Amino acid sequence: MHGPAFLGDEIEFPPAEDTTADGLLAVGGDLQPERLLLAYRRGIFPWPWDADAEMLWWCPDPRFVLYPHELRVSKSLEQRMGSERFEVRFDTAFEDVIRGCATAARPDDPGTWITDELAEAYVKLHAMGFAHCAESWRDGELVGGLYGVALGAAFFGESMFHTEPDASKVAFATLVRALGRANCGFVDCQLPTGHLARLGARPIRRRQFLHELDELLVRDMAPLPWKSS
Repeated sequence: MHGPAFLGDEIEFPPAEDTTADGLLAVGGDLQPERLLLAYRRGIFPWPWDADAEMLWWCPDPRFVLYPHELRVSKSLEQRMGSERFEVRFDTAFEDVIRGCATAARPDDPGTWITDELAEAYVKLHAMGFAHCAESWRDGELVGGLYGVALGAAFFGESMFHTEPDASKVAFATLVRALGRANCGFVDCQLPTGHLARLGARPIRRRQFLHELDELLVRDMAPLPWKSS
């Protein structure tokens, strides 16, 4: 294990395995798209604890992932997905999804502290065609969703929210099934939560995660209904 590195203006990271025991790799740096995309390609993600402090970059061991073919959908969730209660859309309200995630209460989920700086960075990635969202709508109102980053045949989930029960689960399960049909290798869920574990996510060793990621980055997914497709 190592202490965290301190980043400067150069867009580079230390080896992803050189973290503290809790997975902290580096401190500092900015959130320009080039740095963010490099981070994801190296298996690293930003997760600040304090909006006024420097950015923190993480690569925990183990890593929590969901393989699309291992998605577990309960009978009740399957029924909810088959009903007409929610309409699932992709990439029609990215900034609203970010805003919903930033303000969501998370009693048992570490989630992500989505600062204004982070939100702006992902909006830029969305405009570039890398960041995407899945949304649940009911009666013309956004009631849940999630967003993340797609690179190669990998999807990196960042955060989700709901204002109605099951809204985010329906959006997430619908997205994972679409990703599976598109030959996505895994959905990176970053850190373990009971909610995602019940949907089939599980821990794998960081070394395995990084090896699989390298393979997925040189594969393509079939077209998905993203805005940029």
